[in-house]
Amino acid sequence: MRGTNAELARRGFEAASHGDLEVIAELLDDGVKWHGGDPSGPGSCSNKGQALEFMRQAIARGGVGELVEIVEAGDRVVVVLRPAGSGEEGETTANLTTFRDGKAVEMIHYPSVRDALAAVGR
Repeated sequence: MRGTNAELARRGFEAASHGDLEVIAELLDDGVKWHGGDPSGPGSCSNKGQALEFMRQAIARGGVGELVEIVEAGDRVVVVLRPAGSGEEGETTANLTTFRDGKAVEMIHYPSVRDALAAVGR
């Protein structure tokens, strides 16, 4: 897939919100890491298959939430989300996604948007 990293992140989020795991699979590197700060911690994903299964479960539980904002920072993108079911005024979280050659190679979940933005120097 082609586009800026922000466009790729938006395309991935839109696909996830519609349950389109095929599009998401195209955006993920085979060795993608997805974690909450510790790549070996409980619930961490260490490849595309695990990340897709995590997404499948999130969709089955009620969705991936609402996209609030995407902040591009070179090869990284901060995706600000409002979790599903939290309402319009619900607290936001963020995923910091690193892209390489048009593929997501790492996604780090941050409960605090401020911390995710600080990780990219914003």
